[in-house]
Amino acid sequence: MKNDTIAIIGAGNIGIAIAQGLKASKEYKTSNIMLCRRKLSKLQSLKKQGFVISSNNLEAARKADFIILAVQPKQLKGVIKGISEGLGKNKILISVVTGVSIAEIQSVVGPDCPVFVAMPNTAISIQRSMTCIATNNGSKAVQSRVLSMFNGMGKAIMIEENLMAAATVLGACGIAYAMRFIRATSQGGIQIGFDADVAQLITSQTVNGAASLLLMSEKHPESEIDRVTTPRGCTIEGLNEMEHEGFSSAVIKGLTSSHRKITTIA
Repeated sequence: MKNDTIAIIGAGNIGIAIAQGLKASKEYKTSNIMLCRRKLSKLQSLKKQGFVISSNNLEAARKADFIILAVQPKQLKGVIKGISEGLGKNKILISVVTGVSIAEIQSVVGPDCPVFVAMPNTAISIQRSMTCIATNNGSKAVQSRVLSMFNGMGKAIMIEENLMAAATVLGACGIAYAMRFIRATSQGGIQIGFDADVAQLITSQTVNGAASLLLMSEKHPESEIDRVTTPRGCTIEGLNEMEHEGFSSAVIKGLTSSHRKITTIA
């Protein structure tokens, strides 16, 4: 078990999900994980689980090796200014805030503190996140430490910062897109005869299996599709009907629309 101390500043949905993922990874002591927010009443259940809770961001930053910023974008600069005295070259600052660049953060904290931006998704709470990470001044050794942390909560990769908006759409928004597919497929399952809970179970496990096949085999999706489609069969019949109705086109348009939105906001 690692002895690193972690401060999560902004313990809302994603901040708490990260804390739960860190605990589930069993690589960090919960007593070394600090959760910070103004209203501590909302963190009492986490305190009972062994996490340290605090409303003092600066104190937490001073004690921590890793400082994870999970506040709202409009709050970020103010929060960073408030903890700047507790930062330095021996600290690792990680922002999971959408739409705020490394340069903007670095302009407040100075050049010495290693700064990372990371985009996990909510599956981080169950160690199944896809997390994309970027940095401009983190050394290879520091990058390795950050990757190790997030790989303990799913899969993590380093990317160029200019791809972070695209990573947000594909990896973070992608959870919602996948959920909507599962919902639609479950509804179809109900229409063809299953109870709602059984339809959702079959759909969820099937999607889980499909993703696992691709991750383990590293094959293109079409190669796995070919394995279950036969001439004049029901699978190709359904696939072709979905494509006639614009399935792939709708998904791609949704992704590009989300990307336009996030880049416009940024």
